[in-house]
Formats: sequence, structure tokens, C-alpha cells
Amino acid sequence: MADLEGVKVAILVTDGFEQVELTEPRKALDKAGATTRIVSPKHEKVRGWKFTEWGDDLPVDLPIERAKPQDFDTLLLPGGVMNPDKLRMEPKAVEFVKAFFRDGKPVAAICHGPWTIIEANEARGRRIAAWPSLKTDLRNAGAEWVDEEVVVDGNLVTSRKPQDIPAFNREVIGCFSRASRQAA
Repeated sequence: MADLEGVKVAILVTDGFEQVELTEPRKALDKAGATTRIVSPKHEKVRGWKFTEWGDDLPVDLPIERAKPQDFDTLLLPGGVMNPDKLRMEPKAVEFVKAFFRDGKPVAAICHGPWTIIEANEARGRRIAAWPSLKTDLRNAGAEWVDEEVVVDGNLVTSRKPQDIPAFNREVIGCFSRASRQAA
């Protein structure tokens, strides 16, 4: 397991995130030594989605209005249908995502998470794994959609679905660790 001691990870979500796509990567990142914080347009809590029904409420660590991309080393974008669809309509959330790409910081997205990357105009020229219903959206944004459990394209790590989480976690930790060593 790579050492992520001192790496600060922003997890950008709002209500309707696929719960397992936040909780499992967060556990793996925390276990590797990272500090993870939930950033959201919501102020107190966000509600997860457990496949077919509402899930748990999780506390928001930092409202998007107070979040500064420069305070974080990496970004995690969980999926779920509702979550990224709502985030891509939030100008502050989109600008937050853009800043990570602009600064060359690692970004990881799973399932429908790449919708926010499309809205940030950062999909063009990239290979991206995502939920199959995003295939046309990604192609229209100039990306290559791929049906693989995990894809690493530079500092971007993407996966298709919850079943891909073990491979996703492995590659996210590796990518975040490499970027951390390069920045040191």
C-alpha cells in the first residue's frame, strides 16, 4: 500500500452520491494515510444513495463556498446519477473541478462522476471509463469512452461502476502517491 501521509483529498459530492463509491475509496485513502474531506454545495450533511434507495447522511466537512482547491492535493468524484447531475449545474463546483485540472493535480472519478469533468471542459482528448450511459456524452465532449474496470490517463483515474472499486482504489492510491512524491 502506497504512503499517502500528508496528502489532502477533496471529495466533491452533493445529495444522491452512490454511497459505496464514496465510502470505499475514502476508507482506502484514509488507510493509506491521506486526509479526506467532504466538500459540497450543501452545508451540513449530504445523503447517499444505496443502489435503489436513499442511504446514509454524511457530514459535510467544508461547504464549496469556503473550499479552496489550493488547500487540497487531489480530488475524488464519486458517481451516482443524481450527484454529478446536480454538481454540473453548480458553477462553484464546476470551477472547483477545473482548478484541479488547471493545476495538474490528480483527479479520480467513478461511474457518473465524469459528468462533472465534461462540464468543466476537461474531458477532451482523454480515455475515460464511466457508466455506459455516459458513452455518448463523453464522445461528444471529445473523450474516448472505454469499457474497462479502471483507466489511468495521466493524472486522471476513472472506473465504470461499484464492482470496479477494488481496481479503482488500487490505481487511485498509486496515482495520488506518485503525484505526491513528484510534488515533494
